[in-house]
Amino acid sequence: MGKISNLIFAIIFIAFAGLQYNDPDPILWASIYLYTAILCIMAYRNKFYPSLNILGIAMYLVYAMYLFFDKNGVINWATQHHGENIASTMKAEQPWIEETREFGGLVMLIVVLLLNYLKGKKLEKAAA
Repeated sequence: MGKISNLIFAIIFIAFAGLQYNDPDPILWASIYLYTAILCIMAYRNKFYPSLNILGIAMYLVYAMYLFFDKNGVINWATQHHGENIASTMKAEQPWIEETREFGGLVMLIVVLLLNYLKGKKLEKAAA
């Protein structure tokens, strides 16, 4: 992933962190988004920390799996609620909507961290 992509993602994730003020668990989600934003800023500055990317990926994967299989999670949304529109309103009035949105956020964060991890490993290999 390139420098400009990392800068754009950092800005987006900082904005997402700021939007967590009305979330049921704002400190958790602001921290999650800011962790990835900081790693994107570091990658923008050509400083890659593979172990921190792996740590984030691992934590987010565990949380994403929980949200996927939870009784109000993604499977419930897809099967019991027939993939109800999760973007119709910003206020998540149903728990399956909140958890499905959170799952989507985690997937996005995992992809960004994975791309930065791979870029960092590629640079490590080239420097060796």
